[in-house]
Amino acid sequence: MLHLAEGLRLPTNGLDYTLLGIYFVVVLGIGFAARRSVKTSLDFFLSGRSLPAWITGLAFVAANLGATEILGMAANGAQYGVYTVHWYWVGAIPAMVFLGLVMMPFYYGSKVRSVPEFLLHRFGPSSHLLSSIIFAVSSVLIAGVNLYALALVLKALLGWELWVSIVIAGFFVLAYITLGGLSSAIYTEVLQFFVILAALIPLTVVGLKRVGGWGGISDTLSGEKGDAFMTAWDGTGIGSGNPLGANWLTIVLGLGFVMSFGYWTTNFAEVQRALSAKNLSAAKRTPLIAAFPKIFIPAVVVIPGLIALVMEPTLGKTKDGLQYNDAIPVLMRDLLPNGVLGIAVTGLLAAFMAGMAANISSFNTVFTNDIYAAYLKKDRPDEHYVQTARWVTVVGVLIGMGTAFIASSFSNIMNYLQTLFSFFNVPLFVVFIIGMFWKKTTPAAGFWGLLSGTVAAMVNYFWFYKQGVIDIPTDQGANFVSSIVAFVVGSVVMVAVTLFTKPKPAEELAGLVYGTSSPGAPELPEKGDDVWYRKPALLGWGAMILAALCYIPFSF
Repeated sequence: MLHLAEGLRLPTNGLDYTLLGIYFVVVLGIGFAARRSVKTSLDFFLSGRSLPAWITGLAFVAANLGATEILGMAANGAQYGVYTVHWYWVGAIPAMVFLGLVMMPFYYGSKVRSVPEFLLHRFGPSSHLLSSIIFAVSSVLIAGVNLYALALVLKALLGWELWVSIVIAGFFVLAYITLGGLSSAIYTEVLQFFVILAALIPLTVVGLKRVGGWGGISDTLSGEKGDAFMTAWDGTGIGSGNPLGANWLTIVLGLGFVMSFGYWTTNFAEVQRALSAKNLSAAKRTPLIAAFPKIFIPAVVVIPGLIALVMEPTLGKTKDGLQYNDAIPVLMRDLLPNGVLGIAVTGLLAAFMAGMAANISSFNTVFTNDIYAAYLKKDRPDEHYVQTARWVTVVGVLIGMGTAFIASSFSNIMNYLQTLFSFFNVPLFVVFIIGMFWKKTTPAAGFWGLLSGTVAAMVNYFWFYKQGVIDIPTDQGANFVSSIVAFVVGSVVMVAVTLFTKPKPAEELAGLVYGTSSPGAPELPEKGDDVWYRKPALLGWGAMILAALCYIPFSF
């Protein structure tokens, strides 16, 4: 089950609770301050498209740096070793660069408010409604994981009852999103980014000192797990065995291309931050700015997982004992003094809230704009949709409380999330990438490609893998295979359907297909956009080269 060990308790005192209380007050203060700027639905859903790139860039990476990232990737570090860095340097950076340089001009230039709305323009109502439903379902599923995990952490670490933890956490997320909309979520995420780092950096530094530095980790775990456990690529040859249960081909194609591009380019919880930028240049730079801190996140997430495995060798070995998800809380319990411990608990709380807020804010946008306003209640006053979005936020949190319990069958919450991504994000990426680069792709092809890719991923996971029809060593390996299956099936179906159905007229595809120009006058660059550090191409290539260089120390 998704749980922290019952006996895991932190020696918190009044100082720690005071720091936690101050954080709550600041968060609510941001919500009340942001409320004054919310006058229209565009303000509520996209901050009026007024935010600078450095704000949206930090919010972009913070929205991803949630509880699932911190607990999940630390769990992956303890379970799979250094192989976990693939989720960052292959499984994130190239896709973030592609989003900034290639896809943001389509998203931002078309002035859409959500990712499904882009599909409405490109493929029509059928694909739009299907994608909106998929986004809404996946958003509350992932938000529920964050909320439930937060409640369990507070119960295990602070002794709070589960229902108390859920009510308190849900109240604060509801309060600041309902008050200030996306602006509140984004400014809070920027604060949370620094709070999270303030929690994780001391934990990593003190932990490394305790276990004898990187050399101590390598000697201990190489002796216990084998040399491959401490490298990124050793043992990934086709037919070779490794803790991850995947070879270089499934890592590069399944994780590095299909899952990664599927997540980063279509996940509205991330894209929404870039859409709130003040101009196209800032929107393009948003994921590129976020890529640089993302490169170094393994140092404060994956390495603590390895440290925890050295300090607690029983992690994940027994069903009723410490689980891989316990890696970060174990280090907090054993290493941090009061005061610093309060900052760490606050950082962990901030991470859960950031992840949940990102998904709830994307849920209220997609449901209100792409389902309610488009198909249920058309042409109502703008104030009506803002009020509806606030109620949808409440409903989203309540649904998230229920759906969170689905995650209880996974001892590693990152395995669960990657399963969701293979079901929902990969098929969307297939539709986007083919529709953007092949003008003849038809509306019918978009709908059937999305549906068939989703079904194919589920069939592969629940039937071929879970029923033992094919032998895949791990859940993560199965997720990589499911992603490849979804991509291949969705692509084949889209090509086949396109050959037998009618495409949209060329004049309706302006700005929606690569090589076509957006209608209307081009957006003029702002003063200073020609400075070297504001050039998207330079930022993109810099992030790619830096990520590739990071592999060198871990490749041999």
